[in-house]
Amino acid sequence: MNDPATIRRLYGRRQGHALRQGQAALLDRRLPALRVDLDRPVDAPTLFGDDRPLALEIGFGRGEHLAAQAAARPDLGFIGCEPFLDGVVGLLAHVEERGLTNVRVHMGDALDILDRLAPAGLAAAWLLHPDPWPKARHAKRRFMNDGPIDLLARALAPGAPFRFGTDHPVYCRWGCAVMGRRRDFAWEAEAPADFLQRPADWPETRYEAKARRHGHEVWYFRYRRVTPAAG
Repeated sequence: MNDPATIRRLYGRRQGHALRQGQAALLDRRLPALRVDLDRPVDAPTLFGDDRPLALEIGFGRGEHLAAQAAARPDLGFIGCEPFLDGVVGLLAHVEERGLTNVRVHMGDALDILDRLAPAGLAAAWLLHPDPWPKARHAKRRFMNDGPIDLLARALAPGAPFRFGTDHPVYCRWGCAVMGRRRDFAWEAEAPADFLQRPADWPETRYEAKARRHGHEVWYFRYRRVTPAAG
């Protein structure tokens, strides 16, 4: 089965309803300065003008988690990838409201960024409530496939955390199966509470809150990039 690293497609349509006037103005005002230029190096000096560590959120929704992390960690440079226009506008609103200077935006596929990052160039990564593509014929579009995880493993520095959250049981099982056969990631869980309770430094997203309102279980997986043992 092909996966997103070969078909180069993680998402469906990119825009929902038309933007309101204020949203369109925000997009025009903020996005040009924050957009990642794929024709230039994707590194900290190019994006932020210094050598700060980089962090990546793959599909940031409306940006509440990324903005909270960026506010809490001004020493990191955050790259947010989101193909949907409504989500990008949501993040830009958070950036403007909070006065964040350590956020850059790629309105497109996270694979575009992972392809261009230097090996071990990421200090942290998040994949929170991705589209589960629940039908079997769409499984090849899930980020949680070996191709994208290979790219992520290459980009993450040794010891760097990767967090994956979902409220969809199909994607939960799929993600566990994919990560369970990896030797380059260690699952940091010693008891059920470690993946059933959201850690204090894991800000809630609107998708998580919606899942809770509908009575869905939510799973919080924390992995760490490791070097596989020889032999």
